[in-house]
Amino acid sequence: MASPKTKKTAETHQGQQKQKKGLVAYENVVSDIQQRVKPKGTRWGVAHVYSSKNNTIITLTDLSGSETIATGSGGMVVDADHEEGSPYAAMQATYKVSASAIEKGVTHINIKIRAPGGHNSKTPGHGAQAVVRALARSGFKIGSIEDVTPMPTDTTKRPGGRRGRRV
Repeated sequence: MASPKTKKTAETHQGQQKQKKGLVAYENVVSDIQQRVKPKGTRWGVAHVYSSKNNTIITLTDLSGSETIATGSGGMVVDADHEEGSPYAAMQATYKVSASAIEKGVTHINIKIRAPGGHNSKTPGHGAQAVVRALARSGFKIGSIEDVTPMPTDTTKRPGGRRGRRV
């Protein structure tokens, strides 16, 4: 005789549709929303992607940037702190953001990628490329991809002193 736990899971799997193999949970959510919500014309949004080596933050706004439509970060979808900057966490956060944006009618997006910049790294982290791929897979039409990392033309003195940081 099967335990109550296995019996319960067997009943829930019979009632659900067979899921495609290899798809992640948030990707399934996006595909369900795409089938359910039909766009009424074109609505543009701007995806602001901040990608450092420790985290990836995605903020989807309207064209002016004043109204936030959806937000997500790597830390919202993974449990371990060291996984926040990974491409997997960035992709899952992007699917979460895109599901919310599709529900609100966004069909076209411009992408602005930002690295820490200034005294820090001028190159985006590993999550930036994963975000662009996930946004394209989510069904958005991409207008432009732009790098908006702040680059100092003439900067203040770098911290650490003449002989560097002594550890």
